[in-house]
Amino acid sequence: MGTQQLINRVALVTGGASGIGLAIAQKLYQAGSHIAIADLDLGKAEEALTAIPQLDGQQKLALCVDMADYQSVYAMAERCEEKLGRIDILVNNAGFQHVAPIENFPKEVFQKLIDVMLVGPFVATQAVFAGMKQRGWGRIINISSINGKIGAPFKAGYCSAKHGIIGLTRVTAVEAGDSGVTCNAICPGFVDTPLVRKQLTDLSMGYNVSPDSVIEEVILPHVPQNRLIGADEIGDTAVFLSSDEAAAITGQAINVSGGYVMH
Repeated sequence: MGTQQLINRVALVTGGASGIGLAIAQKLYQAGSHIAIADLDLGKAEEALTAIPQLDGQQKLALCVDMADYQSVYAMAERCEEKLGRIDILVNNAGFQHVAPIENFPKEVFQKLIDVMLVGPFVATQAVFAGMKQRGWGRIINISSINGKIGAPFKAGYCSAKHGIIGLTRVTAVEAGDSGVTCNAICPGFVDTPLVRKQLTDLSMGYNVSPDSVIEEVILPHVPQNRLIGADEIGDTAVFLSSDEAAAITGQAINVSGGYVMH
């Protein structure tokens, strides 16, 4: 696959100011696409764009979005289309985590997880779907998780949202049919990002181990490759799924987990 495989495509990445989202945005841009990074924190989105070296002829755009606010999601899509002309590639990545046992899990936090990581991606898909089908080409990539396939203690909201996004992915793929639009989910394992690092203290309490030993004692024993995944590896997967070479891949939930999950 050529380094400029996505030349002149327009990609929109939600939650793109850090972690997996930023890695995906960087890789899509390096592959030739114009890039819009949408984040709850506009300042962080702008900072993230400055960290991506400018390439001739390729545009970069920072957008503010609250994925739990439907009107904000629609406005994000409209602004991207207004500034960059269209949206060819949508990456629904924005998310957050809350770790707590079910008995103590705040209902409002559970609802917010569903809103941000399931309802928000549905609304974003709704905003771009007709245009993609009309143009005869589009890629929708939903960032799920290995926790979209297996349950994990103390992550009721996150697991529920990530399981749901795989269902949404499959419906979107079926409805896209032979339009030239594909929809797939990427299911990362434990990626070395701030989101994962911030979980370690809460996980240490749940598993009764020290925060410094969570990775070695709780996470890595389940990973045959015995390592955390790099965010750039998720980015490379997103570039491939966005390419013409991946035209026959749709409705899939693809694990990038070092073997943690194999189904």
